[in-house]
Amino acid sequence: MTRVFSGIQPTGHLTLGNYLGAMRRWAEVDQHRADSLFCVVDLHALTVDHDPARLRRLSRQTTTLLLAAGLDPEVCTLFLQSHVDEHTRLSYLLECVATDGEMRRMIQYKEKAAKQRERGGGLRLSLLTYPVLMAADILAYGADEVPVGEDQTQHVELARDVAVRFNQRYGHTFVVPRTTLPPVAARVMNLQDPTRKMGKSDESGAGVVYLLDEPDVVRKKVLRAVTDSGREVVYDREARPGLANLLDILAACTGGSPESLAAGYDSYGALKKDTAEAVVEVLRPVRDRHRELCADPAYVEEVLRDGAEKARALARPTVDTAYRAIGLLPPVTEPR
Repeated sequence: MTRVFSGIQPTGHLTLGNYLGAMRRWAEVDQHRADSLFCVVDLHALTVDHDPARLRRLSRQTTTLLLAAGLDPEVCTLFLQSHVDEHTRLSYLLECVATDGEMRRMIQYKEKAAKQRERGGGLRLSLLTYPVLMAADILAYGADEVPVGEDQTQHVELARDVAVRFNQRYGHTFVVPRTTLPPVAARVMNLQDPTRKMGKSDESGAGVVYLLDEPDVVRKKVLRAVTDSGREVVYDREARPGLANLLDILAACTGGSPESLAAGYDSYGALKKDTAEAVVEVLRPVRDRHRELCADPAYVEEVLRDGAEKARALARPTVDTAYRAIGLLPPVTEPR
């Protein structure tokens, strides 16, 4: 059976972009068609300055929202990255196979490093090396497929390169994974700046719809979305990015195509109103289920405990094999 691995960082409140671009497909498609593992990658959140208490809150909230979106722990494996030691055990071995040049070519490293320098802060070494940890996240489980957004494909390519290199040098150890891109709304853009994706770390939040936003807040944000010059409603990502973003969102919420939806509108106002209502309705069951789960924190803890046990059992044989392959002696245990 095909094995799928994907992860999400608890670096901010989850957004409509996270839901339409990844979470909904994980729940509706991936967990049912494959042996699927979904990981809250909390170790990746340590690559920049953070508040420890906030990280703990967001890790729990992210887990709860993944369950609310429809992930079923009876069907898939849901766990926290830091709860499974095999991730960090394998990461160091892969650092001994990856190169400095590969790390410095990473587009996200360049972008995040530039932002840190603008703020006058130093760069943590982990910001440079975390793509190797991401490779370890994937390779530890023998994942065949990694469903990600377009901005993460370079990281999966690194995992592929490192897996091939390790296999060639030390013997076949890892499955070489492949990227899978969701067909619709893989990249929901910021409502106030449709040239940027709708990210969790947006400082103002005006162009970001968060999964836990109240319905009236959602409507207000969508109705205030930036559109483009001209009156005709047409779908053109290059020339009319604001309009295209609204049509993409509406299409993802209703199941239509952006091009055919555009033909049904003769004003931006009507399109915004329908998009706002569609977003409110698509998020309503997620918000309702989240509320129920928050009233039962013991259940969420049980999911994380069981998920970590399952993930550990899957990852340990591969990581132990990698340790032997690279030349490390196994630990000596006392006979009982």
